[in-house]
Amino acid sequence: MATRKKSAAPNRSFKVSDQIQRDLSELIARELKDPRVGMVTLQSVEVTPDYAHAKVFFSLLVGDPEQTQMALNQAAGFLRNGLFKRLHIHTVPTLHFIYDRTTERAADMNALIAKAVASRGPEEG
Repeated sequence: MATRKKSAAPNRSFKVSDQIQRDLSELIARELKDPRVGMVTLQSVEVTPDYAHAKVFFSLLVGDPEQTQMALNQAAGFLRNGLFKRLHIHTVPTLHFIYDRTTERAADMNALIAKAVASRGPEEG
């Protein structure tokens, strides 16, 4: 019986994280009116085991990452309140927004790879 409960906990955590990500995306797009928040994409949400805190990783298509992160963290209470109305869980986590540079790094790596491939002579390929 304890084994079953143990395996259900990570699955529930994943479902809660996924639901928070979907609901937050909608709240940010539809209800957040801060001009500092541009085209934000939520990459992932990591919830602590006690559901007290959630790290929300985001990326940007356009805009200043620092200004956007500041604006999102200032709006965290408003967004948490919006989540409270949507989620049917006992504890809605405190939100912490973190800029995710993964896509930026991937673009840099792709550019480096393309440059390296272009610099190789046809006899090397």
